[in-house]
Amino acid sequence: MNSNHLFKAFILAIVIVIVSFSFWEIHLRNKGLKPDFDDNESLWSSSRKHVYQAQEKATVFIGSSRIKYDLDIATWKRLTGTNAVELASVGSNPRPYLENLAADTHFKGKLIIDITEGLFFSLTQASIRTPVTVVEYYKKITPAQRASGYISKFLESDFVFLNKEFFSLNGILDKNTSLKNRPEVNNPPDFPIEFRFTTYERQNIISDKMITDTALQNKVKNIWASNRKLNKQVPISGYKLDSILNRVRDEINLIKARGGQVLFVRTPSCGTYLEFENTNYPRALYWDRLLTVTNCPGIHFADYPAMDHLQCPEFSHLSHPDAIIYTENLIHILEQKGWFQNNQQP
Repeated sequence: MNSNHLFKAFILAIVIVIVSFSFWEIHLRNKGLKPDFDDNESLWSSSRKHVYQAQEKATVFIGSSRIKYDLDIATWKRLTGTNAVELASVGSNPRPYLENLAADTHFKGKLIIDITEGLFFSLTQASIRTPVTVVEYYKKITPAQRASGYISKFLESDFVFLNKEFFSLNGILDKNTSLKNRPEVNNPPDFPIEFRFTTYERQNIISDKMITDTALQNKVKNIWASNRKLNKQVPISGYKLDSILNRVRDEINLIKARGGQVLFVRTPSCGTYLEFENTNYPRALYWDRLLTVTNCPGIHFADYPAMDHLQCPEFSHLSHPDAIIYTENLIHILEQKGWFQNNQQP
C-alpha cells in the first residue's frame, strides 16, 4: 500500500470516529443527559486555589454531598455579588478539609461547614478517603496535571459522552460486572445516571427526570436504606465525641485567630433518612454541642419556616428549584447575622 492509500485510510478512519461519536453524543442528549464534569482531584484542586480571596469577595464551603446540591452557586453570586468556593465531597467527612484550611496560614476568609452527622462524626477511614486523597493531590500537583485539568474543562463542558463514571471503559465494566456484596466488602452505590450532573464549580444538580420519575427516586431511596443497613458503625459518644469536638474547636480557633469567620449549617433531609438521623444523632448531643464547644453560630434548616418544609426527592438532597429557594433564604439569614457586613455592595 503506497503512502497515498495510507493517507486516505487515515482520513477515512478519522471521519468514521467523528461520525460515530457525533451520533453517540446526539443519542445521549436526546435522552435528556447533559455534560457532566468528573469531580476528581483535579477539579477539587481548581476550586481549592480560590480560597485566598478577601472576605468581601468569597465564602468557602466544606461538607458532604448535601451542600453540593443545596447551595445554588448562581443564586449565591447573583444575590451576594460574591463567589462561593465549593470544596465539599460526596459521601465524605469534611474534617480533613477543615484541618487543611486551619493549617494554611494564608487562609483568612469566611468558611461555612455543612453538617451531615453520620459523616462529620465518623471515625471510619472510608469517610476520609476522598478528602485525604484530593488534599494530597493539591499539595503535590504538577504543571502537567494543571494543564490536563484545563484541557478536561473545555472538553467535558461540551460532550456528554466524556462522562467518566458511566461511559468510560472502566465505568461501563464497573456498571455491568459488579459482584455481590460480601462481609466487609461492599460495592459502590449504583446510582442512576439521571440522579445528577456536576458543574465546573463542583455544584451537583439533580436532573429534571429525577424530580418527576418516582422509580428513579425509589432507586436512590433504596440505596440510602441499604447503606444504613450495611453500616455497622455505632454513633460515637463519650471521650471519642469529646475528642472530635475539641479538635474541631482548636482548628476553627486557628482560622478565627487570623481574622477568619466560621459558621455551621445543617441542610435539609426528610422522610426516613431524617428520622434515622434524628434518632441516631439527637440534636442536643451533636449539633447543639458542636455550636457550644466551637463557639460558632449555626443555621439549622428545621429552625426556619422558609426551609423546614423543603422536600428532598430521594430524602437527602434538594431539587434544583428548591436549592434556589434554600440558597435565597440562607443568604437572607446570613445577612441578618452580619455575614456580609464587610462587603462593599453597590
